[in-house]
Amino acid sequence: MAIKILLVDDNANNLMTMEIALEKEGYSFSKATSGREALRILLKEEDFSLILLDVKMPTMDGYETAELIYQRDKLKKIPIIFITAHDYEEASIFKGYKAGAVDFVRKPFNAELLRSKVAVFAELHKKNQLLQLQEEKLQAINNDLVQLNQGLEERVRERTIELENLNHQLKALNLSKDKFLSVISHDLRNPLTSLLISSENLQRDAEKMKPEQIKLFSGVINRTSNKILDQLNELVEWAKNQRESTNFKPEKLHLVKGINESLDLLKANAVQKEIRLENNIEEDIYVKADTLMFRSILQNLVTNAIKFTPHGGGKVLVTAQPIDGMVEICIQDYGIGMSPKTKNMLFGNSSSILGTNKEKGTGLGLLLVKDFVTQHGGTIQVDSELGKGTCFRFTMPKI
Repeated sequence: MAIKILLVDDNANNLMTMEIALEKEGYSFSKATSGREALRILLKEEDFSLILLDVKMPTMDGYETAELIYQRDKLKKIPIIFITAHDYEEASIFKGYKAGAVDFVRKPFNAELLRSKVAVFAELHKKNQLLQLQEEKLQAINNDLVQLNQGLEERVRERTIELENLNHQLKALNLSKDKFLSVISHDLRNPLTSLLISSENLQRDAEKMKPEQIKLFSGVINRTSNKILDQLNELVEWAKNQRESTNFKPEKLHLVKGINESLDLLKANAVQKEIRLENNIEEDIYVKADTLMFRSILQNLVTNAIKFTPHGGGKVLVTAQPIDGMVEICIQDYGIGMSPKTKNMLFGNSSSILGTNKEKGTGLGLLLVKDFVTQHGGTIQVDSELGKGTCFRFTMPKI
């Protein structure tokens, strides 16, 4: 790295003397005859290793010049050697150090001493510049490391989000699986129970039965079997849609027809306990509902009504009425009812309670019902009193 020196003196002979004394060392020079000229040169060029500055100059002396130089950030690190008269006072020398000088040289010049002082500070400045370059390189490396670290942190955040999303998907799949199992349990088990009851009666009493009775039971078996097959196909399609996240498909549903289809599948269960199933809904009511979800809602609630109604306990009544753009559907039984404590726990856990004939359940039915009703934008509530029965009321969008 070349060493460049700025010589500042208002006397041309002094400038020449300094240049002659130093040129043998291979330095390069710029010369100024005033402080202002020196400042202009310094601001134009930034690669000086040393400044030799005369203290006593007209208009602006060396102290003022030094102060102006060191006010500029990019010039602060250039060392200044003051040039003074031979008889300069010690107090003035102290003032020079305070202004920022690193050393003094007295006139007339001792060439050897001048070269020695210049060599020391020029070399120090050179090393300082090298250190500065190293510092800049280290800073650049540090910046690269910071960016790399930020990139790694971002990748960790992205990976964390990805894992969280996968975890949510896994939970959703588990929930979907639970729903599917619950639908299978309620929507197929109860019709299959009806089928089993009818076939057992036919097998046990066929020889004693009249032809019309045999025809009645065989008709129940045939209708129930067909409905189970249709429902199984729908469940398979529903499971497929669950995987594709397109399982909710509301459409126009004739309420009376939809309820009759569900009640028909549960008639054998009701007959076994001598319970009547009644659909008292008007013919002109339509709702917007997912057919499979609606059937699951209804069959869960009617199954529970049968389950908690004693043998020979009367009837389960289904009614409906329009309310504020919705249709409120009520499943009313006249069974054993429930306590306030049991009622408050219905939608908060998955425990199952045995029915009046020790009927078992999965415990997921009402949780599933509430979920399906909510997906339709509806609400569900229950009124019940011990010994007097229960009414489940839920709403569906009216068409």
